[in-house]
Amino acid sequence: MKNQEKKSFYPVFISLVAALGGLLFALDAAIISGVVPFLKDKFLLTGGQIGLIVSSLVFGCIIGVMVAGAPADRYGRVKPLIASALLFATGVLGAACSDSVVVFVVFRILAGFAVGISSVISPMYIAEIAPSNRRGFLVSLYQLTIVTGILLGFLSNYWLVDIDSVNNWRIMLSVMLIPALIFLAGLFFVPESPRWLFQKGEEEKMLRALRRINGPANTEHELEIIRNTLASAVSNAGYKTVFSTVNRKPLFIGVGLAMLQQVTGINAIMYYAPTIFEKTGLNVDSAIYQTILVGLINLIFTVIAMFFVDRVGRKPLLVTGSLLMAVSMLLVAASFYFQLNSVITLVAILLFIAAFASSLGVVMWVVISEIFPSSIRTKAMSISIVSLWIACFFVALVFPFLIDKVGVANTFIIFTFFCIINVFFNIFFIKETKDISLS
Repeated sequence: MKNQEKKSFYPVFISLVAALGGLLFALDAAIISGVVPFLKDKFLLTGGQIGLIVSSLVFGCIIGVMVAGAPADRYGRVKPLIASALLFATGVLGAACSDSVVVFVVFRILAGFAVGISSVISPMYIAEIAPSNRRGFLVSLYQLTIVTGILLGFLSNYWLVDIDSVNNWRIMLSVMLIPALIFLAGLFFVPESPRWLFQKGEEEKMLRALRRINGPANTEHELEIIRNTLASAVSNAGYKTVFSTVNRKPLFIGVGLAMLQQVTGINAIMYYAPTIFEKTGLNVDSAIYQTILVGLINLIFTVIAMFFVDRVGRKPLLVTGSLLMAVSMLLVAASFYFQLNSVITLVAILLFIAAFASSLGVVMWVVISEIFPSSIRTKAMSISIVSLWIACFFVALVFPFLIDKVGVANTFIIFTFFCIINVFFNIFFIKETKDISLS
């Protein structure tokens, strides 16, 4: 019994290790929101320059996603993740030690490059090692580490904001070295993907990995599934196959869902939460404190979604959550337009965060790891996720410009429009993938 429990926990353990790649991005998203006010004073930044600094990491992510497919197909899933942990640590350390905007941006691009690699490979690896009846839960661990990282980043900002009036922003950034090193160490205890080993003809190594992940009793069952789904697959299919007629619809769904996750405004809130709360009349310290509530609600509702994604299914969560996102984003816009009390704005933002976390936040990563055939999964996921980072880049870049030029209320009206598009997309295009074998 104890051995069986150990084996059933092992997929959770290795999924958590792989999912730490999401923690790195999330920590940066939260920490940079607290660093921005101090960088603005130190370097006398304009709104456009702030957008450039914040979005520079996302620009690096785009490059990382674009190149992640080739090393993942050639060297496996684990080695590129190790490289991403090392690169992220280097980027964080360089940014924390920089004394110019140019150097700061260059090292943030490097850190973003690392995040881009892990954002493709981490959820793909988890989907490949997970049994079909637990895949939704295990892949959603990636989103769990993201929201955990956001909360930890907001808490870190709150604890460190007054530690040193001159160098507090350097200390705030340096905190990210800790999870990067934990991620790096944990990857040395993670087996290679059995599906990748099968595609490379490494059957003996694949069997050892399957036994470690599933236990001897379930190895034959998982082996049969892998053989049935991969035996006829074309290994490393080219981009012509990815864009072929038969794959066009899942690619459209993957790209559409990934982009909608960003243009609905989630990372505008995460990157600029203190700035948004300052617009309601709060001072910097109070604004940073309120971001902790954002992170906490994000974490709580992500955990709730994780336990429902394999029970209720993907589509019901997406449709219900997207409706609540549209309503709550409209409330955020109204609170600024009518200059309502800051508590009302906070409640509306928390409602949006809860709706996002329990739907699009978790389910997007699950769906795009499931909908593509094995022969094109690496490349198709890369295209979907690079679309996500491109959308994230433009949101992070233009948000400060928009609130300066059209106002906070109108900016959130724009996000409301995309939330409504998200509702119809989920209703008409998303198909249920619960309990379907990964093929």
